[in-house]
Amino acid sequence: MEVKNKRREFRHEAVILVLAAFLGCSPVYSATDFSYLEIGAPKTIKLINPLYLDTSRTIKPVIKTITPYNGELNESEYFSSTTENDVPAVQEVQPPEQNDFFAPPAEEAVYTAGVDEVDLEGKIINEISFEGLKTISPEAIKSQIKTIAGSLFNEELLQQDLQRIYAVGFFTDKMAIEPELNDDGTVNLKFILQENIKVTGVSVVGNTVISTMELLPFVTPLRNYPQNIANINEAIDKINNYYHTKGYILAGVNSVDDSDDGNLVFSITEGVIDKIFIEGNEKTKDYVITRNILTQPGTVYNENYLKEDLSRVYSTKIFKEVNREIYPSETTDGEYNVKVVVEEDSPNSLALGGGIDNGLGAFGSVSYSENNFLGRGQKLTLSGILGSGILLSDASIKNRMNYQLELSFFEPYFLNADNSLTSKLYYRDLGSWQVPLAIERRVGINAAVEHKVRGYNNLSTNFSAGIEHISLSEGDFDKISHMYALRNLNIADRAKQLTGGFFVNLSPGVKYSTLDSEEIPRSGVIANARFIEAISLSDFKNTNGRIAGGVTKYFPVRKKSSFSLTARGGVTVHGDDVPEVMAFRLGGPYSVRGFRMSGVGTGDAFLMGSAELATPLPLVDRLKWDFLQRIRLTFFVDAGKVFDPTISSVLYDRPMSAITAGIGLRVYIPGVGPVSVDYGIPITNPGDYGSKGGYFTFGTGGGNMYGY
Repeated sequence: MEVKNKRREFRHEAVILVLAAFLGCSPVYSATDFSYLEIGAPKTIKLINPLYLDTSRTIKPVIKTITPYNGELNESEYFSSTTENDVPAVQEVQPPEQNDFFAPPAEEAVYTAGVDEVDLEGKIINEISFEGLKTISPEAIKSQIKTIAGSLFNEELLQQDLQRIYAVGFFTDKMAIEPELNDDGTVNLKFILQENIKVTGVSVVGNTVISTMELLPFVTPLRNYPQNIANINEAIDKINNYYHTKGYILAGVNSVDDSDDGNLVFSITEGVIDKIFIEGNEKTKDYVITRNILTQPGTVYNENYLKEDLSRVYSTKIFKEVNREIYPSETTDGEYNVKVVVEEDSPNSLALGGGIDNGLGAFGSVSYSENNFLGRGQKLTLSGILGSGILLSDASIKNRMNYQLELSFFEPYFLNADNSLTSKLYYRDLGSWQVPLAIERRVGINAAVEHKVRGYNNLSTNFSAGIEHISLSEGDFDKISHMYALRNLNIADRAKQLTGGFFVNLSPGVKYSTLDSEEIPRSGVIANARFIEAISLSDFKNTNGRIAGGVTKYFPVRKKSSFSLTARGGVTVHGDDVPEVMAFRLGGPYSVRGFRMSGVGTGDAFLMGSAELATPLPLVDRLKWDFLQRIRLTFFVDAGKVFDPTISSVLYDRPMSAITAGIGLRVYIPGVGPVSVDYGIPITNPGDYGSKGGYFTFGTGGGNMYGY
């Protein structure tokens, strides 16, 4: 840049010399006085009126602290049967504009104007300097302005430069540009700046749910620099966002205080709950709702925790909608009240249904439910099923009408919120699936407690206890006698097949589930295991114990399909005379498809596996009818083996092991469960009473994975 100035001065003086020679007069200076050094540093400087920052054009920086919450944070239909559970974010509210929030009370700068005012527009700028910089480097300022040495003086551009410097945030608005006119016609510019107070220390106060060590990294970069509102606001945003990502949506920086020694103190208000109110429950007792709300007054409001609470309230299935409102406390400044607003669903329901099932045949069902019994959130249900009998021909099952009655009671809060109680009184009369050509009747009472393991939302344990009377009677003696004779077996063993009696059943179990949906899962794992101890009160030698369990893993395929792998197994742990009615079985809609009920075999142990692809019906899934959205086309392969065959397996020459493949349809019906129609074809030998061409199976409700 200095080289350019020398060239420009040389040309100027050369013109003067030429003019002097032409006019016949002496030059201003002689050739011996001429030097490049003098040309590069003009001697005479005139002070011109300075250019001030036009504050009418500046955008005043404002600290973006959160003001006390003064409105309802009402998410309509927060938990609803018709809407998704989206949670709105709290909007930050800026306080009234404050000019120079951190500007020191500096004295007004006084500039002495020159005696002459000269129009500098278009003159060449020789050099640019800065005055008042203590912490910020000149290079940092130069990177923000457009004017450079060698460019032309432009007052509008210089005013924009002042605006840009001010926008950086490190300076007060007491700034100006002092132009100095050189006698060579060039201009020197001096930027007169005033830094904000230097930040010497930072601290955070008012935080309780988040540690200071977590918050300090957001504010420590402010140290050793002049106070900068833009950077302070950035730190505030980071603190607020950090709180909000953890669910503390009412928390934020309430104020920022500075001291004369340069210390910044960030004060945080976290949003403490003063009171919790319940509204909208006409029949339901308050405690049914409050016992599911773990959030308590005096704690810092957390949206994630309250969402879990409201989800528990909604999962009681006695409310149509569950919402929440938040508003400032009327008695305690800085605290908030939370109102849980519910809309009760119909307290009772009558359901009529029906379907087809391999074991029940064509059946009809009726049930009456009191969904909010006495306003306590309990459920009382009376249901009955009447079935036509075995659906397709099966020589091993007595084809007769099926009758089932059940009275059930559900207590969602048994002793505490982690436990639920289900009790049943039942009667069943049907053609036995395990003992061929026998009529099976069961009467019993059972109570089961499920416990949710704290800290492990996907894990639960359960324990059931009950007493049951099992009665087996002859359904067709002529046919069964023929089967015994055909296999050269002693008909006296038939009495052993018909063993029943009174049993006390004790059964602990465990369940683990990460399924994304209970209805139509596409990802996750579900696993369960159970031990069943059956103590015979009629003949203790029939006492036995069994273990059974299974696991299924789902893999999402494209947008709506899924692929699943299943493994199941069971084994008799003890008992030499296990009644055949309690044997494990394979074959039918809930195990190895392509076989009749128990068609693979019955025995003391079993193993099976399955692979299945489920996908929506082409084009049908695009229709808006919810029922059609639930239909899935399935392709499957099943394989299983039964160990230690029972007499029934010998009588009907069951293969005891099988591999099948097939295709099916499945639809999930609320209140019933999955209803399936499958056609499986045996790949291995199906035995004398199996079908080499395949077999239809019809299932309702998912069946019993334990094989009994």
